[in-house]
Amino acid sequence: MPDRPRRGPRLAFRGWRARRPFWGGLLLAFGGGEILLTEKASLKVVLHIGMQGLAGYLLPGLMVLLGLLILFNPAQRLFYSITGILLSLGTWLTSNLGGFFIGLLLGATGSCLAFGWLPDQEPRMSRRRRRKLERAAGHTLGSEGVEGAA
Repeated sequence: MPDRPRRGPRLAFRGWRARRPFWGGLLLAFGGGEILLTEKASLKVVLHIGMQGLAGYLLPGLMVLLGLLILFNPAQRLFYSITGILLSLGTWLTSNLGGFFIGLLLGATGSCLAFGWLPDQEPRMSRRRRRKLERAAGHTLGSEGVEGAA
C-alpha cells in the first residue's frame, strides 16, 4: 500500500462533485421533489389530469430519477438534461402549474446547468488572479532581460 496521506471525506466529496454537473442534477431532483410535494397539497387549486392524476406523479418522479442519473452517470448528461427540461415543461400542465412555478423553475435551471456543464474545461480564473499571474510572468521576463544585457 503506498504511503500517501489519506484524504478526508470532505475533500473526497469535493473531488467527486467536481467531476460531474452536481448542481444541475441536484436542482433537477429538488424540482421534481417539490412538485411531488405540491401534489399532496390540501388546496382547492390542485389540478389532476388523466387517470387519477397519474401524469402528475409520473413526470416529477421521472425528474427526480433524471436528477439522480445526472449525478451518478454524468457521461449521459446531455440526454438526461434534454429529457429533464421537457419533463419540467410538461409539469406546467400536469402538476399544479409546475409545483406553483417553483419546481418548474428549479427543474429548468438544473437541466440547463447540466446541459451546459463541460467536463474538460479548465477552471475559470478571476480577472484579478489572471492579472497577478501576468505581472509575475512579465516581471520574471523583464528581470531576465536586464541580467542578460549586463
